[in-house]
Amino acid sequence: MTASDSVSEDGFGLKTILIIDDDMHIGNMTEEVLLREGYHVLRAYSGTEALLLLSGQKPDLVLLDLMLPGLSGEEVLPKIKGIPVIVVSAKADVNDKVELLLGGAADYITKPFHTKELLARIAVQLRKAETLCEAACLTFGDITLNAVMHQVAAGGKEVHLTRTEYAILKLLLKNPQQVITKSVLLDRISEDTPDCTESSLKIHVSNLRKKIKEVCGKDYIEAVWGIGFKLRE
Repeated sequence: MTASDSVSEDGFGLKTILIIDDDMHIGNMTEEVLLREGYHVLRAYSGTEALLLLSGQKPDLVLLDLMLPGLSGEEVLPKIKGIPVIVVSAKADVNDKVELLLGGAADYITKPFHTKELLARIAVQLRKAETLCEAACLTFGDITLNAVMHQVAAGGKEVHLTRTEYAILKLLLKNPQQVITKSVLLDRISEDTPDCTESSLKIHVSNLRKKIKEVCGKDYIEAVWGIGFKLRE
């Protein structure tokens, strides 16, 4: 059975689901059901393979088995960021479920499961993710920042930022009409980027401005001499 490896990036069109399960029978059955419902499907058969795949692609949802060769599902779960994960496991103990839900899983379904129930749970999580995505999107001119997916685009093209550059841009986008002083910038981003100092802040902002301008041709960040930085209309 052939699975598509294209991943939706704009929130529209077909959604992509990654199945992480070494059980060929259950994996094939689940894939068949998902393809019939119009989803794209990706497959990984071990925890290590899943993380390698996720380093290059971003599905809309993950179905994660726990009993995996190499890295277990419990070890893989905290490494999956910004994607809803439904744990699909034969472990039925309530303590296991509670621990995984508190550990970041969006939902938990016990094997064996009814396909209608699985499809309903998938639909619920995809709706939640879309709602969160809409609420977490910050825009200014041609710039769009998706705080759930940790993605930035300018003029419709993705901009690859460092953690510090991302934190700076996010703060500026949250306060589009204000001049953000250097001290406030450093204080607000310190939790996410403890490596940023007063001496390096100017370099980080300069690199951020350059990256955005290279993509969309516009300089959106203005330095206010002696005070800080603001977004430029």
